[in-house]
Amino acid sequence: MEQQLPSKLLQAAVDELSRLPGVGKKTALRFALYLVKQPRADVERFGHTFIALRNEIKHCSVCNTLSDTELCEICGNSRRDRSIVCVVESIREVLSIENTRQYNGSYHVLGGIISPMDGIGPNDLKIDLLLERVSRGDIKEVLLALNTTMEGETTCYYLYKKLREFDISITTIARGVGFGDELEYTDELTLGRSIKNRQPFAPN
Repeated sequence: MEQQLPSKLLQAAVDELSRLPGVGKKTALRFALYLVKQPRADVERFGHTFIALRNEIKHCSVCNTLSDTELCEICGNSRRDRSIVCVVESIREVLSIENTRQYNGSYHVLGGIISPMDGIGPNDLKIDLLLERVSRGDIKEVLLALNTTMEGETTCYYLYKKLREFDISITTIARGVGFGDELEYTDELTLGRSIKNRQPFAPN
């Protein structure tokens, strides 16, 4: 039986913190007790930071990544090669690829991958926005850089079927990244080589 805390306020804080991914009740209690000991101004700033994040964060109108403005810094950078678009699942992969310093193109964040088990279909992703970008004729290559899981491969194949009607190159990361690996946790050297040595997408 779960132990009830002597304070309802503390219990409520623990309950909310434990809703975060990877945070159990014991860790949530440790976080809550830490916050209780901090100066009131620090805790208020902590809370306001997350309220502002939720209320003011935007999605880039071009690539759909998270941004403080309507156009993210990458899409607004004239020195980036806008003729190539790297398709990723989330901002986590954008950060991982940027850390390799091996890619100077633009991105497109789908906001997830096709996963029937989780109730996520093509209409739940920003695929139409990608097709709209490609249809303008300025893009020469679409690099599919999704996780090499079954769901990632399914999403790549679906995108390939949608994109092959356009006169563009459709590539994928080289298999330095093993099947089942998540790009977010792939070391920068391996990921950088996989981007640099990308190859034409060949559906099975």
